[in-house]
Amino acid sequence: MKLGAYTACLHDKPLTEALGVLRDLGLDGAEINSGGFLPAPHLPIAAVRSSHDAREEYLGQFAAAGIELTALNCNGNPLHPDHEVRDKHGQDVFDAIELAALLGVRRVVTMSGLPAADPQGQLPSWTVLPWDSAYLDARDHQWSDVAVPYWRTVQARAADADVIVCVEMHPHNLVYNPATMVRLAEEISTTHVGAEMDPSHLFWQGIDPIAAVGALGGLVQNAAAKDTRINEHAKINGVLDDRFGRVQPDEPGAVSLGGRYTLSRWPTSSSWDFVAVGRGHDVAFWGDFLAALEKIDPDMAVNIEHEDRELDRLDGLRFAARVLLAASDRA
Repeated sequence: MKLGAYTACLHDKPLTEALGVLRDLGLDGAEINSGGFLPAPHLPIAAVRSSHDAREEYLGQFAAAGIELTALNCNGNPLHPDHEVRDKHGQDVFDAIELAALLGVRRVVTMSGLPAADPQGQLPSWTVLPWDSAYLDARDHQWSDVAVPYWRTVQARAADADVIVCVEMHPHNLVYNPATMVRLAEEISTTHVGAEMDPSHLFWQGIDPIAAVGALGGLVQNAAAKDTRINEHAKINGVLDDRFGRVQPDEPGAVSLGGRYTLSRWPTSSSWDFVAVGRGHDVAFWGDFLAALEKIDPDMAVNIEHEDRELDRLDGLRFAARVLLAASDRA
C-alpha cells in the first residue's frame, strides 16, 4: 500500500521541496493537481506534452525523492450549467487522462459533476431526497440527458488510454454515496471508471466508510485520508447546515472555483469540520479502513488531503502522517 499526500496544500513550494516534505514525513506517494478547481503548480503540463525527455526529467524528481506519483487530481464540476466552468472542467478531465497516460500514471481523481435541474437552468441543483416527483424529473434529466453522455465519453477515453478515472463521492455532485457510484458504473458499463474512497464526505452523511468499501468492492480504485469531526451543534442544526457565507471574488483570500464562483465562508459553530486524520476518528478506525482497502488491492494508494482549518499545513500533514503510519503499523 502506498501512503502519500495530495500536494495541493503545498502549492506555494516548488515540487522538489514539496516531495521532500512528504519523504521526511515517512510517506512514499504523491497525488498532483492537474486542473479543475485548482491550478497545477506541480505539473508542467506543456513540458509533459512536449517530449519523452521532459517527462523523464519530471518523473526523475519523484524518483530522486523516493516518492511515487500515484495519481493526478482534477476535481471540478464537468457538468456545470455555466459553460465557462463546464467547458474548462470537462476538458480538464480529458486532459488529465491524456497526461496520466503520457506519465505512466494509472489513476485520475475527479468528481462526477452536477448539472442544473432542467435544460434551461443556469445554476447547479442537488436533488438528494426526491419525495416529490418533480425532483425525480430533475434527477432523470441530470442523469440521462447530461451525466451519462459525458461519462460514457470519459469511460471510452479512459479505456483507450488504460487509465482509471476515480470518482470522489462528494455531496453537491450526482455521485455522492455508494448507491450513486454504482448507478454511474452501471449506466456507463464501466471498465475504467471507479471510486475514490474519501471517508471525510461519508462521515458527515452518516455513512460508515468501511462498510462502503465492502459494498463497492472492486469499484474502489484510489483513496484519500481525510477526517471529519461531528460537532455538538449537529444536535441542533443537523449535518445539512446551510449557514455558509458569501465571499466576493475580490476579497483577500477568495478561492475561485471557476468563472464567477468562489469558495463560501464556513459557518461559525459549525455542525461538522474537516480535520486532520486522527482528530475525528482514532488510529483503530484508520487501521481498519486501511485493512479494508488492502483486501481489495494491496497496492492501493492512500493520499492525505489536508483541509484542517485549525492546523497549519505542515502541522496538519505531520499529524495526519503520524496517525496514518501508526494505523498501517509502519510508524
